[in-house]
Amino acid sequence: MNKKEINEIKKLFTKEHCVLTRLCACYVDGDKKKRTTLKEAFLSLPEEEEFKYFSLFRGAMSGTLGKNMLNMEFPLEQERNEGTQAFLLKLKDSALKDDALIDAFYDKVIEFYGSLENYYIVLVHGAYDVPCKTSDNQELEDASDYVYNFILCCICPVKRSKAVLCYNEATNTIENRLQDWIVDLPAHGFLFPAFNDRNTDIHSLLYYTKNSEQMQTDFIDRMLGCYIPMTYKSQQETFQTIVEDTLKEACDFESVMNIHENLMELVEEQKEAPEPVALDKGAMKHLLEASGVKEAAILELDSHFDEAAPKETPILATNVVQKKAFEIETPDVSIRVKPDKTHLVENRMIDGKPYILIQATDEVTLNGIRVRTLM
Repeated sequence: MNKKEINEIKKLFTKEHCVLTRLCACYVDGDKKKRTTLKEAFLSLPEEEEFKYFSLFRGAMSGTLGKNMLNMEFPLEQERNEGTQAFLLKLKDSALKDDALIDAFYDKVIEFYGSLENYYIVLVHGAYDVPCKTSDNQELEDASDYVYNFILCCICPVKRSKAVLCYNEATNTIENRLQDWIVDLPAHGFLFPAFNDRNTDIHSLLYYTKNSEQMQTDFIDRMLGCYIPMTYKSQQETFQTIVEDTLKEACDFESVMNIHENLMELVEEQKEAPEPVALDKGAMKHLLEASGVKEAAILELDSHFDEAAPKETPILATNVVQKKAFEIETPDVSIRVKPDKTHLVENRMIDGKPYILIQATDEVTLNGIRVRTLM
């Protein structure tokens, strides 16, 4: 799914565009025991609760595509009778009206989801009458080709609120507020089937993780059975390995600075694109060429790329570029520079020794104290 398709489904989690039919939920304690369950027609919920659930559903489709939201595919064996995809398909087709299937789903989550804390499993079914679009991308609300049936699962941590003093308006007093168990925004979730090309794709799903380095790989592997993509950090490390191994002795200060600047430019140019830019071998070659890397080094790229990067997972430019700060580190000194200000840093030989120089201005502070610079 791309950003436009995600936003189209996310729009359904509002009162105005709601297409949700049935809600099922299960509260699980730290001992992996079911404490309570819920089965309701979604529109029968009190309005205040509807809005709380809308927030949870939107939370499971938030963050950055390729980092927090990940497109995952099912291996062919999982689409057979006893496979994970086949089970999810039965659950979706039941519209969450088969109690035995729902209980089996809860049991699978409890078995494979790795958490020692309390959490709330929320499962909702929706039926979206997908509107047709004109050639200029305008929706025709009264025209539809088909209905997209889906299920969305959210797994939400449940945590104790802090013990605080509060104002009781009824008694006009300040008093102690009892600690409550609060349902937090989702830590993990998934949408099945995927909504690819604005159509039902039963061969894939959209997975959500709040923390890109806590992917719940056992849950994904055994509960969903999907191919597990590289994490955000793994993509960064793989990109760094490919660059270092390809450039070797040519991996100097100027070359890496050029690669960074060209990556920033690429991401900026494509920021409105529906899908993030993938750095496959062709894109990597173009990036190195544009950064002034010599042809002899670029010829080494193929073997190093194949060795470092798994074929199932693309390396995304948005995941490897340093958008918040460009970092320069030695064993004793760390320097953080705004990504668009790297021209203020240069590498120079002075008296036969390499130095990293930063241009000083009249606004320099040391531990927060303004100091004068030599002019």
